[in-house]
Amino acid sequence: MRGFGGKARLAVENYGDSDLARRFGVTRYPAIFVGEVLAATPKDFGFYGKGEGSGDGRYTPWKDPASHQRFRDDLQRMIERTLAGDAVAGRDGVVPAGGLEPAALPSLSLVTLSGETVTRESLLGRVVLVEFWATWCPPCRGTLRWLGELKRRHGDRLAVLALAVESDEAEVRRLVQGLGLPFSWGMASPELARAFGDITSVPTLFLFDPGGRTAGVFYGAPPDLHEKAERGIGSLLDEPR
Repeated sequence: MRGFGGKARLAVENYGDSDLARRFGVTRYPAIFVGEVLAATPKDFGFYGKGEGSGDGRYTPWKDPASHQRFRDDLQRMIERTLAGDAVAGRDGVVPAGGLEPAALPSLSLVTLSGETVTRESLLGRVVLVEFWATWCPPCRGTLRWLGELKRRHGDRLAVLALAVESDEAEVRRLVQGLGLPFSWGMASPELARAFGDITSVPTLFLFDPGGRTAGVFYGAPPDLHEKAERGIGSLLDEPR
């Protein structure tokens, strides 16, 4: 924290006493938040409620110094992104891509939950929103409902792809059926998540212009998310094709 010149501070909350954790549906620990973004979950550290896991988490094995360094590097990048977002919030309404985010919509071929095949080529020519979310993340559901409103408002000019991470497919399907939202749903494999720069938190929303170039990346569900994202979407939709 000292390296950020007083712009960032560390706050520690007891397990079971955190309003932020309850809001995000976090029921285990450790969980790391950067502002309104859930940056690391217990699974990332290999903890599943019964001690250290099998080593398949982002920062496992936790006793390995390399895992510590990977966590420090990711945390630093997330703090830098958050601070950069604050700094540019008034410029075009979107946070420019940087760090590990892709410069353009990655190549992909995904069979959605409804059986359709979505590729990069099938998305080009429209403004594209790609949302990474999880069933255990309450703020994600509010963001998804808002994305449904955007899709209904803009129709075929806007493509929305919602990709679930760290979630059971059966549970995803139940939730999707209940929401009844008019866009494409899929399960994000680790390889697909890494194509987007790797997903360290949910929700994470990517905005791409009709040419496939990255126009903005939004982390978490802060109060001004809708305003900033809609301003960016509006500017892209108004551009000549």
